[in-house]
Amino acid sequence: MIKIIKREDVDKKFTTIIRISAVLFSLIFAGMFIAFIGYNPVKVFAQMFFGAVGTQMRLQETINKVTPLIITSLGMLIAFKMKFWNIGGEGQITMGALGASFIALNYGDKIPQLPLIISMIIASVIFGGIWALIPAIFKVKFGTNETIFTLMLNYIAIKIVQYLQFGPWKDPAATGFPKIPTFNQNAVLPQIFGVHIGIIMAMVLLIFIYVFIKYTKKGYEIEVVGESINTAKYAGMNVNFIILFAITLSGGLCGLAGMVQASAMEKTLSYTLSAGYGYTAIITTWLSNLKPNYILLTSIAFAILLQGGTFIQVSMQIPSAVSGMIQGIILFFVLGSEFFIKYKLVRESK
Repeated sequence: MIKIIKREDVDKKFTTIIRISAVLFSLIFAGMFIAFIGYNPVKVFAQMFFGAVGTQMRLQETINKVTPLIITSLGMLIAFKMKFWNIGGEGQITMGALGASFIALNYGDKIPQLPLIISMIIASVIFGGIWALIPAIFKVKFGTNETIFTLMLNYIAIKIVQYLQFGPWKDPAATGFPKIPTFNQNAVLPQIFGVHIGIIMAMVLLIFIYVFIKYTKKGYEIEVVGESINTAKYAGMNVNFIILFAITLSGGLCGLAGMVQASAMEKTLSYTLSAGYGYTAIITTWLSNLKPNYILLTSIAFAILLQGGTFIQVSMQIPSAVSGMIQGIILFFVLGSEFFIKYKLVRESK
């Protein structure tokens, strides 16, 4: 008989080995699947990497994909630290973009660029934060399931923007497919070396969240509540307020990612603007082991997958689903590795 026993002491070296092994096995399994559907896995992986960093233009596109992944992953990290399973990144990105777009469309030609950009940032954080606060309030007051709640809010946010795009905010000058007017140049994030300054914002936020979690009282409270609500209450912490504050911050960061997408990439608002980053960020956050300093590495890796996946569609005529499949396999193996980190299998003597 095989018995499952919880591990008492798990050192960092063992945890690191298990997680690295999980990623390696996931790539091997993905390679086997690629070979099964008739492609050379070594060539596919090489072309994906070349398609992501092989030229200056491709490298710039990869960096542009890294930026929203980092910012959204940081938002997810705050929620996951609380054991609040925020699956609503897509909706929070969309609502953040909506808030920023409202400022850009109404004041783009009336305010100088710097105060306009700052106003868009503030609006995106507020809109994204409020969208995350809604399920947090229901969680605190009524004990609702935040996974389902945040997931459903994704579709509501997208439908709100879709309604605006096809209705009240539709550009009268648009021909063909309905679109929202393009932002005034004042509302577009400046570029440095061909890359928008959103990447600088992402790097600053990485440092900020690292310091916030590791060295501030509020960051410590978030970790304690995530580990044990009863312990937090015993220590005299206002658990409900901490939950609401943390989830609002989580949604606000995701909303900021929406502002970056709307301002720097789309230069308008669109209901497809979130582009799956809210879901991909769940994977990058889990891979980082909920550590801000690892989020940069996991975000770069998945940006390469996204950009490389787009490239192999054209260069090798490979279906777009292959890139998504690789992401899914990596997530499956990484989540599966958590079992072997926390538990061990032992043979039970008769």
